[in-house]
Amino acid sequence: MLMGGVPLFAASAAAQAEREIHTIGVGSLIGIVLLTWCAFRSLRPRVLVTLSMAVGLAAAVSVTHALFGGLHLITLVFGATLLGVAENYGSNYFCARMGLPRAARWDMLRRQWPIVSLAMLTTVIAYALIGIAPFPGLRQIAVFSSAGLLGAFVTVMLWFPWLDGEAAPPTRFGLWLGGLRARVPHAPLRRWASTLIIFTSMFILIGLYQLTRNDDIRQLQSAPAALIDQQREVGRVMGLPGVARFVLVEGESEEQLLTRDEAVVRALGALGVESQAVSQWLPSRQAQRDDAALIARRAAEINGALSTMLDETLPAPAAVASPLLPAPWLASPVSEPLRHQWLGRGADGAWRSAVLLRGGDAPLDAARLSAAIGQIPGAVWVDKVGEISALLGRYASLFGVMVVAGHLLVWLALMPRFGRRAWRALVPTSLATLLTLAVFGMAGVPVTLFHLLPLLILLGLGVDYGIFLLEQPGRREIQPFLSVSLAALSTLLAFGLLALSTTPALRAFGLTMLVGVTLAWWLTPLFMPADTDTGTDADAVTRPDQTNDPRGATAPTPPSSQGTP
Repeated sequence: MLMGGVPLFAASAAAQAEREIHTIGVGSLIGIVLLTWCAFRSLRPRVLVTLSMAVGLAAAVSVTHALFGGLHLITLVFGATLLGVAENYGSNYFCARMGLPRAARWDMLRRQWPIVSLAMLTTVIAYALIGIAPFPGLRQIAVFSSAGLLGAFVTVMLWFPWLDGEAAPPTRFGLWLGGLRARVPHAPLRRWASTLIIFTSMFILIGLYQLTRNDDIRQLQSAPAALIDQQREVGRVMGLPGVARFVLVEGESEEQLLTRDEAVVRALGALGVESQAVSQWLPSRQAQRDDAALIARRAAEINGALSTMLDETLPAPAAVASPLLPAPWLASPVSEPLRHQWLGRGADGAWRSAVLLRGGDAPLDAARLSAAIGQIPGAVWVDKVGEISALLGRYASLFGVMVVAGHLLVWLALMPRFGRRAWRALVPTSLATLLTLAVFGMAGVPVTLFHLLPLLILLGLGVDYGIFLLEQPGRREIQPFLSVSLAALSTLLAFGLLALSTTPALRAFGLTMLVGVTLAWWLTPLFMPADTDTGTDADAVTRPDQTNDPRGATAPTPPSSQGTP
């Protein structure tokens, strides 16, 4: 038994999306909760961080539903990754709060407000840029993610200071993770800087040279292979016409339209392509006259032979009284299977019909077929698969330019706050972007639009890491790198799980973020100034109310010696 049809594909896609919602969403939530527990080992931070994520998701669902009237399943699948980004603001709050008394939370919040606001703004802009693509699902994702991040940010900034309690002491895991930055050997890196630069440059150049693009929309097909094979076999056995590729025929009159329709059928037949056309059931008047004349000649020949054999004169067959016209044919039940192909008369006065191709989506020589159809006046070859693939290619090129422009705009946005040091926050992400593309080139992975889209999000997230570390450049302070590490690990838990998706677009998105975020996370500390080189810059941004304890954690000074922010 062979089965085919749109409902089967729709049911398969719905079941697949529901499975991934549970797998990715629940997996991200469990991983982030465990990560928060290991970092703070306290119930209150875990509950409040979960609260900020819940409020962010509620805001995302509400705003998206209000604007679009519903949610796509792919939006919910992708929205599960919002947990990993929305968690960043809560974790950053508790990292900055670590070791401070409860009374100092307002001063800490005033210091963190410009930093977190700038980080939130760059991330929201990156998500919003996804909405430029003319795809309803991507526009929903852009609105969903932006609204969710704003909801989580507002929850942290306005609710956490009131719901917060006494700060928990640093945990062993937090001390280890936050202290990793201090273990990065700057001196050996400087000694081998030239070698590293040459090696990295060669890797990027070779990888980008081998990088390829594949914009074929059929590569994004995620239906089960067995279902696709059955659909193709049903189309082949039944000779079903496809609707993604057809010939649009146009004429100034009904007669001219049918004549050109017949010419298209003959051209397709010469190429060995079976077709389904109105003219096969409703010939032009000229074709009907030619057929009638042929019938009359053959009938006269047969009648003459039979009269000789029977020795009796037989009457001549009756001639057709009138030709078959479009209006009576369309009104008869026999036209029902092809009635939708007769497009009728348009507002411009032209008559149009569609010639469909039989055989499902069998491979075709599109270039040769288009050239043959192009020689027939009023006939146009329409390949929706090719058009959508070309559209994806154009937008892939556009987003490639936008990624470059985005890096320039972010650099200009960082200049007022960091001045000549702004490059330290941006270059690690730029380098991570190039290395990610080079890795795909080396691995032979063709790049699609959905590999380029996450590069905008990588820009927003990666620059956040640079902003947090530049604001507190001390290598022995655990809070800045602990906050960055928790943010990166949460993002990897969310987007990294997308790499396991069976939907090709989501898998490409997740794979890009998995590689890019990992690189940005570990490259950013290498571009930060060493303690010995920061001079007054480091002193200017170090908290006046904290000193470093021997373990690398920051401990509060006595209240009498605390400064004001």
